[in-house]
Amino acid sequence: MRNLLLAVVLSSSLLSPALVAKELLNSSYDIARELFAEINPLFVAHWQAESGETLTINQSHGGSSRQAQAIIQGLRADVVTFNQSTDIDILYQRGKLLPQNWRERLANNSSPYYSTMAFLVRKGNPKHIQDWADLTKDDVALVFPNPKTSGNARYTYLGAYGAAKLRLADDQAARNWMVDFLSRVVVFDTGGRGATTSFVERQLGDVLITFESEVNNIIKQYPELQLERVVPKTNILAEFPVAWIDKNVERNGTTAQAKAYLNFLYSEPAQQVLASYFYRVHHPKVQASSQAQFPATELFTVEQQFGSWEQVNKQHFGSNAELDKILAEGRRN
Repeated sequence: MRNLLLAVVLSSSLLSPALVAKELLNSSYDIARELFAEINPLFVAHWQAESGETLTINQSHGGSSRQAQAIIQGLRADVVTFNQSTDIDILYQRGKLLPQNWRERLANNSSPYYSTMAFLVRKGNPKHIQDWADLTKDDVALVFPNPKTSGNARYTYLGAYGAAKLRLADDQAARNWMVDFLSRVVVFDTGGRGATTSFVERQLGDVLITFESEVNNIIKQYPELQLERVVPKTNILAEFPVAWIDKNVERNGTTAQAKAYLNFLYSEPAQQVLASYFYRVHHPKVQASSQAQFPATELFTVEQQFGSWEQVNKQHFGSNAELDKILAEGRRN
């Protein structure tokens, strides 16, 4: 009888939820692999100390729009860490996978960190690129991903267009400049990592446009190339929103883990890692210690220059919308 009771106790202990290893799947944008490879072990250790639970965090990476589509089609991601809020909105609009007010659930519009756009130029900056206007002079060739599939590229498009509107103070002149700007793109890769490969390894183009954080990380990764960073004086605020996917975490039994993981991104240890990858952060202490690595720039928001993201998607990135029209016009010229 005693042996039977012992077996029951052991069996129930083995089945205790606190001791069953859990897994989280983080669906993220294309260029965040190394970032989360460094953050995830910190959270795993934190969670084990807090809960006694062993946790494994798996990653899925790609252009943020493609990632969102994969989730709608059945990828059971617990959390998303995207570079575009519209790619989270679509999870509500097309799948009701999370509530419409997801932005209100975490601080800073559910954006633990942010960035802006920067230019990566070749050794010595041979084309003398200093600002957006320089990208359409002489024979400058550009590389950045496809705005249809990449949040990174949508910010590039909107950053260029918004800066042109402010510089030229005339909508038609700004649009004409965008025709020239987009006609200079030599390859539209589907995501930021592919664009980096095209520029660095395939040696395509004179300027790679990507997030400031990615530019700095590429320079660190390829010191032998002596690549240089240029941050335009007028630039766009690029927020990096995060959310837990309610329907998936409820099915997966990972609600507590998912919420804790995203809240951890606001903590000092995670914000220090983010700053080390040249993201701009909100934590006061980390912000103060990392401020010197970021050049001064005047940031405008998408809403200030273009209206709501819903308007932006319809007017610029939908089928036969402004992006398609500008590209077609550039091909005709």
